[in-house]
Amino acid sequence: MQDPLVKQTPPASVVVVSRHRTSALLCCIAALRQQDHPNLEVIVVAEPAAIAALGDQPDLKRISFDRANISAARNLGLAQAAGQVVLFIDDDAIAEPTWASRLCAPFAQKTVVAATGFVRGRNGISFQWRACEVDHLGQDHPIDVPLDVTLHQGSAQRAIKTQGTNAAFRTKTLRAIGGFDPAFEFYLDEADVNLRIAPLGKTAVVPNAQVHHAFLASDKRQPNRVPRSLFDIGASTAVFLRKHAKPNVMGQGESLMQAQQMARIRKLRRSFAISANEADQLKSSLTAGWRSGLLRSHSAAQTLPPPPPFVPLVSAKPTQSVVIAGRFFGKAALHQRAQLAAAQGAVVTVICLAPTLRRHKMQFLPQGYWWQSGGIWGRAERDQPVSWCSFAARIARETARIAEVRNI
Repeated sequence: MQDPLVKQTPPASVVVVSRHRTSALLCCIAALRQQDHPNLEVIVVAEPAAIAALGDQPDLKRISFDRANISAARNLGLAQAAGQVVLFIDDDAIAEPTWASRLCAPFAQKTVVAATGFVRGRNGISFQWRACEVDHLGQDHPIDVPLDVTLHQGSAQRAIKTQGTNAAFRTKTLRAIGGFDPAFEFYLDEADVNLRIAPLGKTAVVPNAQVHHAFLASDKRQPNRVPRSLFDIGASTAVFLRKHAKPNVMGQGESLMQAQQMARIRKLRRSFAISANEADQLKSSLTAGWRSGLLRSHSAAQTLPPPPPFVPLVSAKPTQSVVIAGRFFGKAALHQRAQLAAAQGAVVTVICLAPTLRRHKMQFLPQGYWWQSGGIWGRAERDQPVSWCSFAARIARETARIAEVRNI
């Protein structure tokens, strides 16, 4: 059932920053076209090849940018954002169809300046990120929140952390503080914004505003999520501490960062994910990044030009959400039914099960529909016990699990 606040949802702009991941970007945009938000525009900031690959989609705002600086890219998107709320999502993330409306709804309250939701991981089911605060040393502190929307007043020392792939801000407030600091080329970019914006109002945590984040390979990490370099972590941590920590605790912040990254490297070595030489290279990159960050200039608040007119996404809003259930031996027919229903404007979820204990996986396919596979008795949630049940009972259970976020 849709949250009553959603009816008051303000016009919103979604900024998608992409770099050399065109296939993921196209899938991300396909899911954004299924949003139930009544007044949404989409701004894509990507390299020229990806911009060209968008083809004939005149209702997208496009900005060509091919530099490895997430903050600079987001500021380009912010400059184009004409909505009252600006949302950010990564190119390797897929938004649930209720994401934008749920995440924007709290902004109907004038005291709200930011919002964040929950993030599901690679299997599309388990949570990768829930609710968290960040402090002046750049350290995360997970917090427990109810499943309802909650509002939190932070400070310049500690605030709710809006996860970068699932974040929203009141546009005029984010513009007023100068947007993102380009000194944070990668890592801690949103944490810096969180501490700067927290004294100006409340941040909403919206558990049912959900995205699925794949953690795809990039110039920062390998396909197995092993880091290629820790330079940006070192550099951004140094900049962050210079901005937010008092001089007498800079050393504490550095020690915490060093301890965490050394533990990460040791874990990678124990699992044979990296060699001894690669471990040494990661350590060296962290040190080099820290030294660079100590010298890097960080930005004062910048003035952004007025945005161009709002360009609404013209795709028809989904009128229904349907679940198509079937067995693994009927996959071809399930795909055909799903494609037909999606072409007719529905949000489609296929649940295809086999008589096994195979773990479940949920993914959004480029053809425009959700596909969940696994065994009738397989685990969906990681901590879910194996339970013997009928096919019909398992379909009912899985449908109930996703009903809230897909308007079923």
